[in-house]
Amino acid sequence: MTQTISVIRGDGIGPEIMDATLKVLDTMNLGLQYEFVDAGLAALESSGELIPQTTLDSIARNKIALKSPLTTPVGEGFTSINVTLRKKFDLYANVRPAKSFPNTKSRFPTGVDLITIRENTEGLYIGDGQTVSADGEIATSTSRVTHKGAERVVRYAFELAKRTGRRKVTIVHKANILKSTSGLFLKTAREVAAAYPEIECNEMIVDNTCMQLVMRPEQFDVIVTTNLFGDILSDLCAGLVGGLGLAPGANIGDDTAIFEAVHGSAPDIAGKGIANPCALLLAAAQMLDHLGLPDRATALREAIVHTLEAKDNLTPDLGGTGTTQSFAEAIAKRLV
Repeated sequence: MTQTISVIRGDGIGPEIMDATLKVLDTMNLGLQYEFVDAGLAALESSGELIPQTTLDSIARNKIALKSPLTTPVGEGFTSINVTLRKKFDLYANVRPAKSFPNTKSRFPTGVDLITIRENTEGLYIGDGQTVSADGEIATSTSRVTHKGAERVVRYAFELAKRTGRRKVTIVHKANILKSTSGLFLKTAREVAAAYPEIECNEMIVDNTCMQLVMRPEQFDVIVTTNLFGDILSDLCAGLVGGLGLAPGANIGDDTAIFEAVHGSAPDIAGKGIANPCALLLAAAQMLDHLGLPDRATALREAIVHTLEAKDNLTPDLGGTGTTQSFAEAIAKRLV
């Protein structure tokens, strides 16, 4: 297989964890070719734009991107880079797995294996209709949910469950209060669920979902929900299994996909060589699944697990004394 992917090295610790991830991928001899493009602060400094047109053109051409964390400057006039990319390429499904890993600082070292699927292009999170009154006393934002948006993300969740052998989908909502927006999402989800009788489906209000995840996360398999709820729940799920350093994410559209580490750029440790590359490596495994290489994706995940089990060159956040590169090398040697 030969596949060119757009690679965004990112800001802060981004270049370090990207170099480590590409080192591991190269060990696997997958035939991947890399087209390096800029976004974030690096792009702003070199081109005056957070997302240059050359970067957008590269992603549009290759259809696959692997992205390190980016920094959106704080201040007026700067729109979230991630939100912009999701809108530009209509990446409607945000897919965030959370799985227990050995030797992590986690409340649940075993028993958690779930996926949160978040609608990525609608809802309150995208910030439509934001206004503040002239006197600064009233702020308003609009939440917009469509039948099309709800239908395709819920269908994606059921298709993923069917394809991967998962047995249950939980529809998370707040339709008891948000009767229009969340109500439409729930109504549409029920319509989709009826086409998948072989997959168990249950419904849960978002606040109860938070409590249940903390108490008994093993009851969940696939969660599908709206944008803002999914943003919050997916980070909660990451907290169950050791934090964002073990949290990958995929942004999926009909013909384009961007895979990323979902944590921040961590400028406080940038350049120190101690950043944990696992989140981006796990995102790369999601990318391999997407490319039709599930066996190689499984091999990569197993190599990460075996390295964690052996406590081989783990980075400081995992209780070790290894570096970003030595940890990646320990994973890579298990793939040779």
